[in-house]
Amino acid sequence: MEVPVTIWTDHTAERPISLTAPSGIDRAAHHRLDEAWLAAAWSHPTTRCFVVSGGQVLIDETSDGRTELVMTPSFEAPLTEAHRYFLGTDEDGVSYFALQKDALPGRMDQSARPAGLREAGLLLSPRDAGLMVHAVALENWQRMHRFCSRCGERTVIAAAGHIRRCPACGAEHYPRTDPAVIMAVIDDEDRILLGRQVHWPEGRFSTLAGFVEPGESIEQAVRREVFEEAAVSIGQVEYVASQPWPFPSSLMLGFLARATSTDIEVDGDEIHEARWFSREELRDAFESGEVLPPYGISIAARLIELWYGKPLPTRSV
Repeated sequence: MEVPVTIWTDHTAERPISLTAPSGIDRAAHHRLDEAWLAAAWSHPTTRCFVVSGGQVLIDETSDGRTELVMTPSFEAPLTEAHRYFLGTDEDGVSYFALQKDALPGRMDQSARPAGLREAGLLLSPRDAGLMVHAVALENWQRMHRFCSRCGERTVIAAAGHIRRCPACGAEHYPRTDPAVIMAVIDDEDRILLGRQVHWPEGRFSTLAGFVEPGESIEQAVRREVFEEAAVSIGQVEYVASQPWPFPSSLMLGFLARATSTDIEVDGDEIHEARWFSREELRDAFESGEVLPPYGISIAARLIELWYGKPLPTRSV
């Protein structure tokens, strides 16, 4: 019999995971089908918009050292009708739109630069990061789902970018999110299991992860993925937090998982190497540069920190 999941509610209260802090944006989904409201919102002088292209946006540094999305009033926006996506409103009633284009616009002052979510997500305010992750996820879905999966006809955009409709068979298609589990596996000696994927640079280690399969619970996915990738059996599974991860369309579900076995046998297809680390071993490996930590924007870093008990050490200079 499988051990049930225990819900944790306070692990990330003091330090929210990247891309999950409250953005202050109301997605206002009830307006997406109201064409008159959307037209009025787009024409309002306070409305702001930004361009997204290939998962990138323009960001800029302010005079006081902050990093912001480059946004313009709607009346200064590049021309686009079909690929204009309503993202929501803030507490002041300002509406925000993303414009999908084939390329980012140039900047006269040359100070702005293009950036993807892995870089910008660590620099932007919660508001701007929330707007960007919404826009990047929509853009990717729009680019990848232009044709009806039922009849093959080209679909058209509706609901301010949140639906694609098929004019031939009437099917409606919605943005796709693929659930994936990511887990810090802990053994009875309080060691953590970290692995290195085959395509990662030498020394890069992180938590194990994988997609939830059809007809599978998230608890089953945790146990299956760990066993497939490292041949380690899992008992108790405890939920920690989730993180939107539009690379291209995932939702990461983070867990702490208790190992009931410790012998490792990597699959060789996804995982090239896996090791158990004590806190002292991981600290020394980080500080020496033998092990590179996971990217700071990822929930993986926070899962490891929860076990480690404090922010992860960096390489000694």
